[in-house]
Amino acid sequence: MLRRIGRAGRRFEITWRYSFNLAPTLAYRYAKRPLPAESARVLADLDRNGVAITSVQQLMGSDSCYQELMEAVAKAEQDQAAVIAAARADVRASGPAGVKSFIYSLLGEYPTLQPQGIYARFALHSAILNIANGYLGMYSRLRYYNVWHTFPSGMQPRQSQLWHRDREDRYICKVFAYLSDVDDGAGPFTYAAGTHAKGRVRSQPRHFKEADGVQRSDDAQMAEVLSPEQWIRCTGAKGTIIFADTRGYHKGGEARERDRIMYTCMFTSPASESREFFRRPAQTPRQPNLELAFALAPPKAGPWVSFKF
Repeated sequence: MLRRIGRAGRRFEITWRYSFNLAPTLAYRYAKRPLPAESARVLADLDRNGVAITSVQQLMGSDSCYQELMEAVAKAEQDQAAVIAAARADVRASGPAGVKSFIYSLLGEYPTLQPQGIYARFALHSAILNIANGYLGMYSRLRYYNVWHTFPSGMQPRQSQLWHRDREDRYICKVFAYLSDVDDGAGPFTYAAGTHAKGRVRSQPRHFKEADGVQRSDDAQMAEVLSPEQWIRCTGAKGTIIFADTRGYHKGGEARERDRIMYTCMFTSPASESREFFRRPAQTPRQPNLELAFALAPPKAGPWVSFKF
């Protein structure tokens, strides 16, 4: 009974924030600083629409570590060329429920968390972390990072290629950085503007359940709730960065003509019941500030265990 009451409390802003996430909220408010102009614009778009588009150059400047990320991914693609080719050959396979055969996760299902490695450092870059924290209104926690290589399949849309919403937290901040040019033929991330918790759209589309039990909607069902003119198709050149609250309706990966290669990471509140999608090493280095300490703290632990005074 108490557990059910506790979970119900997470649905409401005031209890989610001040009962479950009091420490990260107050710590963030105490240390909050004004954002640079581009970061402030991105955060405003994210608050209003649930999605915002920028670029490595605009947001992060010369200190982006994006080139290092590109080089690491290129090496991983080369090292795994045979496995990627086999995955491409199986792209039309249905596979077990929940398995997306059209996406190959370059870092594996559960990569090992390496705070000093490029994949974690890109997620924890101050320009990205500042927006994640600003959107949640607290010091957030990193739950996931990976690199997705999406293959054209020529099949009817399925799984995450259909409209859906994520459930990890009241607010979720996901980041997508394009490592290849993404046009309409490469399955761009697409978002139904205003369907997030901060947005104005409260109606939900008709839906059906796939084999994995997730509720999905097709384009016709979504159009009954929000006209296609209000769908934001996040096409962009290599170096495009997208921030999205995936509690709002979204879809992506319906590549028809060419591959899409994309880095992604996810931030939630520290109190989220979401599982982590990486393995933790035996020891995580102590962090030099609260922002990183909260971001890297183990689940159900405060930041103080990884903060060096």
